[in-house]
Amino acid sequence: MDPLLHDQLINEVLHHTQTDPHKRASGLSDFILGAQDGLVNVLGVVLGIAAATNDVRVVLVAGLATTFAESISMGAVAFTTTLADADLYQSEREREYRHIIETPHLEIKEIRDIYASKGFKGELLDHIVETITANQDVWVAVMMAEEHQLAPVDRKTAFRAAWIVGISAVIGSLVPVVPFLFLSVATSMWMSVIVTALVLFLIGAYKARMTVGKPMRSGLEMMFIGTLSAMAGYLVGVLLKVPTVP
Repeated sequence: MDPLLHDQLINEVLHHTQTDPHKRASGLSDFILGAQDGLVNVLGVVLGIAAATNDVRVVLVAGLATTFAESISMGAVAFTTTLADADLYQSEREREYRHIIETPHLEIKEIRDIYASKGFKGELLDHIVETITANQDVWVAVMMAEEHQLAPVDRKTAFRAAWIVGISAVIGSLVPVVPFLFLSVATSMWMSVIVTALVLFLIGAYKARMTVGKPMRSGLEMMFIGTLSAMAGYLVGVLLKVPTVP
């Protein structure tokens, strides 16, 4: 190999794998789901209870009860949702195998239409259709990806998703509760809102850095949406405020 080409190839490999690597499937979406849900829901609960009772013990009990109930619930939802996605993919895959046996001409036409819409035509289009339809597994895989827009889901990832969502929900849920362990109720309410808003901003910015978008804008969007949602709990607490016993 030409030395210049060899050096260029090395530089491109380093750029591809280190400077600008593809982001492989990770638990980012599961982490954001659990953390954001925990932050917003528990902030709403503690603000509502604090506004209604002004009793730090009641706030802590409600916050911690919501934390663990929320986390278990979110983990269970992540588990069952992943299994449902896996079952959907498997059922549609089996249906496609039946269709290419029972209605092969229609399925061939669908493959042709898919690649014709991508700009292929003439002999090249014929060759693509013949190559894909010559192998049932390839044929079904193409139909699943192109027609149904479905990707395979490993059922084993359900446990991983449940753990990530559950643990991140616990961590996120404890953030609004912590100030009430050390400060007065009135001060804790403000600190809880400020700290939660900051964490939501950081999560939004991190998401943008790991995927697409502007970190500042993504962080502000998540912070605004999350804190605004939590304010609903505060308003309910104010409206249903428990009268002070003389």
